[in-house]
Amino acid sequence: MMLAPLVEVIRGGQLESVHYGAVAVVDTRGKLLYHAGDPDFLTFTRSTIKPFQALPFLRAGGHEKFGFDSREIALLCASHSGEPMHTHTVQGMLAKAGCDEHHLRCGCHVPMHYSVQDKAPPAGATFTQLHNNCSGKHAGFLAYCVQHGEPLDNYVDPGHPLQQAVRDSVAQIAGIPAAAMAMGIDGCSAPNYALPLSRLAFSYARLAQGDAEPQYGSLTGELFRAMTTHPELVSGSGRSDLAFMQTAPGDWVAKIGAEAVQVIGIRSAGLGIAVKIADGSTRALFPATISVLRQIGILPSADATPLASWAQPQLNNFRGLPTGEVRAAFTLTKDN
Repeated sequence: MMLAPLVEVIRGGQLESVHYGAVAVVDTRGKLLYHAGDPDFLTFTRSTIKPFQALPFLRAGGHEKFGFDSREIALLCASHSGEPMHTHTVQGMLAKAGCDEHHLRCGCHVPMHYSVQDKAPPAGATFTQLHNNCSGKHAGFLAYCVQHGEPLDNYVDPGHPLQQAVRDSVAQIAGIPAAAMAMGIDGCSAPNYALPLSRLAFSYARLAQGDAEPQYGSLTGELFRAMTTHPELVSGSGRSDLAFMQTAPGDWVAKIGAEAVQVIGIRSAGLGIAVKIADGSTRALFPATISVLRQIGILPSADATPLASWAQPQLNNFRGLPTGEVRAAFTLTKDN
Protein backbone atom coordinates (compact mmCIF):
# COMPACT_ATOMS: atom_id res chain seq x y z
CA MET A 1 0.00 0.00 0.00
CA MET A 2 1.27 3.44 -0.92
CA LEU A 3 -0.27 5.73 1.68
CA ALA A 4 0.76 9.28 2.47
CA PRO A 5 0.89 10.97 5.88
CA LEU A 6 -2.07 13.32 5.44
CA VAL A 7 -2.90 14.66 8.90
CA GLU A 8 -0.97 15.30 12.10
CA VAL A 9 -2.20 15.50 15.67
CA ILE A 10 -0.22 18.04 17.69
CA ARG A 11 -0.04 18.22 21.49
CA GLY A 12 2.16 20.67 23.37
CA GLY A 13 3.70 21.77 20.10
CA GLN A 14 4.90 18.23 19.41
CA LEU A 15 3.75 15.59 16.96
CA GLU A 16 1.68 12.97 18.76
CA SER A 17 -0.08 10.99 16.01
CA VAL A 18 -0.22 10.72 12.23
CA HIS A 19 -3.13 9.67 10.01
CA TYR A 20 -2.20 8.12 6.66
CA GLY A 21 -4.37 7.96 3.58
CA ALA A 22 -4.78 8.71 -0.10
CA VAL A 23 -6.29 11.42 -2.30
CA ALA A 24 -7.38 11.46 -5.95
CA VAL A 25 -8.57 14.49 -7.94
CA VAL A 26 -9.82 13.84 -11.48
CA ASP A 27 -11.63 15.65 -14.27
CA THR A 28 -14.85 14.66 -16.04
CA ARG A 29 -12.92 12.33 -18.38
CA GLY A 30 -11.36 10.52 -15.45
CA LYS A 31 -7.93 12.03 -16.00
CA LEU A 32 -5.90 12.19 -12.81
CA LEU A 33 -4.96 15.79 -12.02
CA TYR A 34 -3.63 15.63 -8.44
CA HIS A 35 -2.95 12.93 -5.93
CA ALA A 36 -1.42 12.05 -2.57
CA GLY A 37 -0.51 8.48 -1.78
CA ASP A 38 -1.93 5.87 -4.14
CA PRO A 39 -4.75 7.45 -6.21
CA ASP A 40 -6.00 3.96 -7.05
CA PHE A 41 -6.09 2.79 -3.43
CA LEU A 42 -8.90 0.23 -3.30
CA THR A 43 -11.58 1.75 -1.09
CA PHE A 44 -14.93 0.49 0.10
CA THR A 45 -17.27 3.22 -1.03
CA ARG A 46 -19.74 2.88 1.84
CA SER A 47 -22.42 5.60 1.75
CA THR A 48 -20.71 7.65 -0.94
CA ILE A 49 -22.38 5.53 -3.66
CA LYS A 50 -25.92 6.17 -2.47
CA PRO A 51 -26.74 8.42 -5.46
CA PHE A 52 -25.71 5.61 -7.81
CA GLN A 53 -27.65 3.03 -5.81
CA ALA A 54 -30.68 5.21 -6.60
CA LEU A 55 -30.02 5.24 -10.36
CA PRO A 56 -31.96 2.05 -11.22
CA PHE A 57 -35.03 3.55 -9.54
CA LEU A 58 -34.73 6.80 -11.48
CA ARG A 59 -33.89 5.06 -14.77
CA ALA A 60 -37.13 3.11 -14.51
CA GLY A 61 -39.09 6.30 -13.79
CA GLY A 62 -39.89 5.23 -10.24
CA HIS A 63 -39.64 8.76 -8.85
CA GLU A 64 -42.32 9.85 -11.33
CA LYS A 65 -44.53 6.78 -10.79
CA PHE A 66 -44.62 7.26 -7.02
CA GLY A 67 -44.54 11.04 -7.09
CA PHE A 68 -41.24 11.48 -5.27
CA ASP A 69 -40.37 15.18 -5.05
CA SER A 70 -36.87 16.66 -4.79
CA ARG A 71 -36.85 16.29 -1.00
CA GLU A 72 -37.57 12.60 -1.31
CA ILE A 73 -34.97 12.16 -4.05
CA ALA A 74 -32.44 13.79 -1.70
CA LEU A 75 -33.37 11.21 0.96
CA LEU A 76 -32.57 8.40 -1.51
CA CYS A 77 -28.97 9.64 -1.32
CA ALA A 78 -28.85 10.45 2.39
CA SER A 79 -26.91 9.37 5.43
CA HIS A 80 -29.34 11.31 7.55
CA SER A 81 -29.30 12.15 11.24
CA GLY A 82 -32.69 10.75 12.16
CA GLU A 83 -34.20 14.16 12.85
CA PRO A 84 -37.97 14.59 12.42
CA MET A 85 -37.46 16.20 8.99
CA HIS A 86 -35.76 12.98 7.92
CA THR A 87 -37.97 10.34 9.50
CA HIS A 88 -41.23 12.02 8.47
CA THR A 89 -40.05 12.28 4.87
CA VAL A 90 -38.96 8.64 4.74
CA GLN A 91 -42.27 7.56 6.25
CA GLY A 92 -44.04 9.40 3.43
CA MET A 93 -41.83 7.72 0.82
CA LEU A 94 -42.70 4.29 2.17
CA ALA A 95 -46.41 5.13 2.21
CA LYS A 96 -46.31 6.19 -1.45
CA ALA A 97 -44.93 2.75 -2.31
CA GLY A 98 -47.51 0.95 -0.20
CA CYS A 99 -44.92 -0.05 2.41
CA ASP A 100 -44.14 0.81 6.01
CA GLU A 101 -41.26 0.69 8.47
CA HIS A 102 -41.61 -3.06 8.99
CA HIS A 103 -40.64 -3.73 5.36
CA LEU A 104 -37.23 -2.10 5.89
CA ARG A 105 -34.17 -4.33 6.21
CA CYS A 106 -31.67 -1.67 7.29
CA GLY A 107 -31.83 -2.28 11.04
CA CYS A 108 -32.18 0.25 13.84
CA HIS A 109 -29.61 2.44 15.57
CA VAL A 110 -29.64 5.52 17.81
CA PRO A 111 -30.23 8.60 15.61
CA MET A 112 -26.98 10.28 14.62
CA HIS A 113 -28.14 13.72 15.72
CA TYR A 114 -27.47 12.74 19.35
CA SER A 115 -23.78 12.08 18.69
CA VAL A 116 -23.53 15.27 16.61
CA GLN A 117 -24.89 17.25 19.57
CA ASP A 118 -22.77 15.19 22.01
CA LYS A 119 -25.92 14.27 23.92
CA ALA A 120 -27.32 11.01 25.19
CA PRO A 121 -30.84 10.00 24.13
CA PRO A 122 -33.56 10.74 26.69
CA ALA A 123 -34.26 8.00 29.20
CA GLY A 124 -36.77 5.55 27.82
CA ALA A 125 -36.47 6.81 24.23
CA THR A 126 -37.27 4.22 21.59
CA PHE A 127 -36.27 4.23 17.94
CA THR A 128 -37.26 2.41 14.78
CA GLN A 129 -35.63 1.59 11.45
CA LEU A 130 -36.85 4.99 10.21
CA HIS A 131 -34.05 6.48 12.33
CA ASN A 132 -31.40 4.46 10.52
CA ASN A 133 -29.27 6.86 8.49
CA CYS A 134 -29.86 4.69 5.40
CA SER A 135 -33.65 4.44 5.65
CA GLY A 136 -34.20 6.81 2.71
CA LYS A 137 -32.07 4.65 0.44
CA HIS A 138 -33.96 1.56 1.58
CA ALA A 139 -37.31 3.26 0.96
CA GLY A 140 -36.16 3.71 -2.63
CA PHE A 141 -35.09 0.07 -2.79
CA LEU A 142 -38.55 -1.03 -1.68
CA ALA A 143 -40.29 1.29 -4.14
CA TYR A 144 -38.21 -0.18 -6.97
CA CYS A 145 -39.25 -3.69 -5.94
CA VAL A 146 -42.93 -2.70 -5.78
CA GLN A 147 -42.71 -1.10 -9.23
CA HIS A 148 -41.09 -4.19 -10.79
CA GLY A 149 -42.98 -6.86 -8.86
CA GLU A 150 -39.82 -8.11 -7.17
CA PRO A 151 -39.87 -9.74 -3.72
CA LEU A 152 -39.58 -7.39 -0.74
CA ASP A 153 -38.31 -9.73 1.97
CA ASN A 154 -34.85 -10.28 0.49
CA TYR A 155 -34.25 -7.03 -1.39
CA VAL A 156 -30.78 -6.59 0.18
CA ASP A 157 -29.49 -9.99 -0.98
CA PRO A 158 -26.64 -9.62 -3.51
CA GLY A 159 -28.44 -11.91 -5.96
CA HIS A 160 -31.71 -9.98 -5.87
CA PRO A 161 -32.55 -8.35 -9.24
CA LEU A 162 -32.53 -4.92 -7.56
CA GLN A 163 -29.01 -5.37 -6.23
CA GLN A 164 -27.81 -6.70 -9.57
CA ALA A 165 -29.16 -3.51 -11.19
CA VAL A 166 -27.45 -1.43 -8.50
CA ARG A 167 -24.14 -3.20 -9.09
CA ASP A 168 -24.37 -2.48 -12.82
CA SER A 169 -25.17 1.21 -12.21
CA VAL A 170 -22.24 1.67 -9.80
CA ALA A 171 -19.90 0.01 -12.30
CA GLN A 172 -21.18 2.06 -15.24
CA ILE A 173 -20.86 5.40 -13.47
CA ALA A 174 -17.35 4.47 -12.27
CA GLY A 175 -16.35 3.26 -15.72
CA ILE A 176 -15.15 -0.20 -14.69
CA PRO A 177 -16.45 -3.75 -15.27
CA ALA A 178 -18.98 -4.89 -12.67
CA ALA A 179 -17.10 -8.15 -12.28
CA ALA A 180 -14.00 -6.23 -11.21
CA MET A 181 -15.69 -4.72 -8.13
CA ALA A 182 -15.00 -6.42 -4.81
CA MET A 183 -18.17 -6.74 -2.74
CA GLY A 184 -18.82 -6.50 0.98
CA ILE A 185 -21.91 -5.97 3.14
CA ASP A 186 -22.55 -2.45 4.40
CA GLY A 187 -23.73 -1.45 7.87
CA CYS A 188 -27.31 -1.27 6.57
CA SER A 189 -27.08 -4.86 5.21
CA ALA A 190 -27.03 -3.83 1.52
CA PRO A 191 -24.16 -4.91 -0.75
CA ASN A 192 -21.34 -2.38 -1.01
CA TYR A 193 -18.42 -2.20 -3.43
CA ALA A 194 -14.74 -1.33 -3.33
CA LEU A 195 -13.44 0.96 -6.07
CA PRO A 196 -10.07 2.48 -6.89
CA LEU A 197 -10.16 5.93 -5.27
CA SER A 198 -9.72 7.66 -8.63
CA ARG A 199 -12.80 5.84 -10.02
CA LEU A 200 -14.85 7.01 -7.05
CA ALA A 201 -13.69 10.57 -7.70
CA PHE A 202 -14.63 10.15 -11.37
CA SER A 203 -18.13 9.07 -10.36
CA TYR A 204 -18.63 12.36 -8.53
CA ALA A 205 -17.15 14.41 -11.34
CA ARG A 206 -19.88 12.87 -13.50
CA LEU A 207 -22.59 13.38 -10.89
CA ALA A 208 -21.72 17.07 -10.59
CA GLN A 209 -22.14 17.62 -14.33
CA GLY A 210 -25.84 16.83 -14.03
CA ASP A 211 -27.69 17.36 -17.30
CA ALA A 212 -24.38 17.74 -19.17
CA GLU A 213 -23.42 14.14 -18.28
CA PRO A 214 -23.59 12.26 -21.61
CA GLN A 215 -24.75 8.82 -20.45
CA TYR A 216 -27.28 9.64 -17.74
CA GLY A 217 -28.17 13.25 -18.54
CA SER A 218 -31.23 14.40 -16.63
CA LEU A 219 -31.04 11.49 -14.15
CA THR A 220 -27.75 12.57 -12.59
CA GLY A 221 -29.01 16.14 -12.93
CA GLU A 222 -32.04 15.33 -10.79
CA LEU A 223 -29.85 13.67 -8.16
CA PHE A 224 -27.40 16.57 -8.16
CA ARG A 225 -30.14 19.19 -7.86
CA ALA A 226 -31.95 17.32 -5.09
CA MET A 227 -28.77 16.84 -3.05
CA THR A 228 -27.55 20.41 -3.45
CA THR A 229 -31.00 21.94 -2.93
CA HIS A 230 -31.65 19.94 0.24
CA PRO A 231 -28.23 19.28 1.83
CA GLU A 232 -29.83 19.27 5.28
CA LEU A 233 -31.75 16.15 4.22
CA VAL A 234 -28.69 14.46 2.71
CA SER A 235 -26.90 14.82 6.06
CA GLY A 236 -28.36 16.78 8.98
CA SER A 237 -27.96 19.70 11.34
CA GLY A 238 -24.33 20.36 12.24
CA ARG A 239 -23.01 17.72 9.84
CA SER A 240 -19.98 17.97 7.57
CA ASP A 241 -21.71 17.32 4.22
CA LEU A 242 -24.14 20.12 5.01
CA ALA A 243 -21.17 22.44 5.66
CA PHE A 244 -19.46 21.46 2.40
CA MET A 245 -22.57 22.02 0.29
CA GLN A 246 -23.46 25.28 2.06
CA THR A 247 -19.98 26.61 1.32
CA ALA A 248 -20.67 26.54 -2.44
CA PRO A 249 -24.45 26.23 -2.84
CA GLY A 250 -25.53 24.58 -6.07
CA ASP A 251 -21.94 23.88 -7.12
CA TRP A 252 -20.46 21.31 -4.71
CA VAL A 253 -22.10 17.95 -4.10
CA ALA A 254 -20.57 16.18 -1.10
CA LYS A 255 -21.00 12.76 0.48
CA ILE A 256 -19.25 11.11 3.37
CA GLY A 257 -18.95 7.37 3.90
CA ALA A 258 -18.19 5.28 6.95
CA GLU A 259 -14.56 4.49 7.75
CA ALA A 260 -13.47 7.98 6.67
CA VAL A 261 -14.11 8.30 2.97
CA GLN A 262 -15.20 11.67 1.52
CA VAL A 263 -16.15 12.50 -2.05
CA ILE A 264 -16.95 15.89 -3.58
CA GLY A 265 -18.04 16.77 -7.11
CA ILE A 266 -17.52 20.36 -8.25
CA ARG A 267 -19.71 21.39 -11.16
CA SER A 268 -18.06 24.71 -12.05
CA ALA A 269 -14.56 23.22 -12.16
CA GLY A 270 -15.49 19.84 -13.67
CA LEU A 271 -13.73 17.98 -10.86
CA GLY A 272 -14.19 14.96 -8.64
CA ILE A 273 -12.30 14.62 -5.35
CA ALA A 274 -12.02 11.47 -3.24
CA VAL A 275 -10.21 11.20 0.10
CA LYS A 276 -9.67 8.08 2.21
CA ILE A 277 -8.13 8.02 5.69
CA ALA A 278 -6.62 4.57 6.12
CA ASP A 279 -7.41 4.13 9.82
CA GLY A 280 -11.03 5.19 9.38
CA SER A 281 -10.69 8.33 11.53
CA THR A 282 -13.13 11.09 10.65
CA ARG A 283 -11.20 13.59 12.78
CA ALA A 284 -8.53 13.47 10.07
CA LEU A 285 -10.93 13.34 7.13
CA PHE A 286 -12.21 16.90 7.23
CA PRO A 287 -8.87 18.74 7.58
CA ALA A 288 -7.49 16.58 4.76
CA THR A 289 -10.44 17.25 2.43
CA ILE A 290 -10.42 21.00 3.11
CA SER A 291 -6.67 21.06 2.47
CA VAL A 292 -7.27 19.43 -0.93
CA LEU A 293 -9.80 22.13 -1.81
CA ARG A 294 -7.34 24.80 -0.75
CA GLN A 295 -4.36 23.31 -2.60
CA ILE A 296 -6.19 23.01 -5.93
CA GLY A 297 -7.40 26.60 -5.67
CA ILE A 298 -11.08 25.88 -5.11
CA LEU A 299 -11.23 27.22 -1.54
CA PRO A 300 -8.69 29.99 -0.85
CA SER A 301 -9.56 29.94 2.87
CA ALA A 302 -12.07 28.14 5.06
CA ASP A 303 -12.32 31.21 7.29
CA ALA A 304 -15.73 32.88 7.26
CA THR A 305 -17.28 29.78 5.61
CA PRO A 306 -19.40 26.98 7.11
CA LEU A 307 -16.20 24.87 7.01
CA ALA A 308 -14.23 27.10 9.38
CA SER A 309 -14.58 24.83 12.41
CA TRP A 310 -13.73 21.71 10.38
CA ALA A 311 -10.45 22.87 8.83
CA GLN A 312 -8.11 22.58 11.83
CA PRO A 313 -10.12 21.29 14.79
CA GLN A 314 -8.93 22.09 18.28
CA LEU A 315 -8.68 19.23 20.75
CA ASN A 316 -10.07 19.77 24.23
CA ASN A 317 -9.91 17.63 27.36
CA PHE A 318 -12.82 16.71 29.62
CA ARG A 319 -12.57 20.08 31.43
CA GLY A 320 -12.83 21.87 28.12
CA LEU A 321 -9.19 22.96 28.15
CA PRO A 322 -7.43 23.13 24.76
CA THR A 323 -4.82 20.39 24.47
CA GLY A 324 -3.84 20.30 20.82
CA GLU A 325 -5.02 20.43 17.23
CA VAL A 326 -5.58 18.29 14.17
CA ARG A 327 -4.01 19.71 11.01
CA ALA A 328 -3.36 18.68 7.42
CA ALA A 329 0.31 18.02 6.67
CA PHE A 330 0.67 17.04 3.00
CA THR A 331 1.32 18.51 -0.40
CA LEU A 332 -0.55 17.22 -3.42
CA THR A 333 1.40 15.94 -6.40
CA LYS A 334 0.25 17.51 -9.65
CA ASP A 335 -0.10 15.02 -12.48
CA ASN A 336 0.58 15.80 -16.13
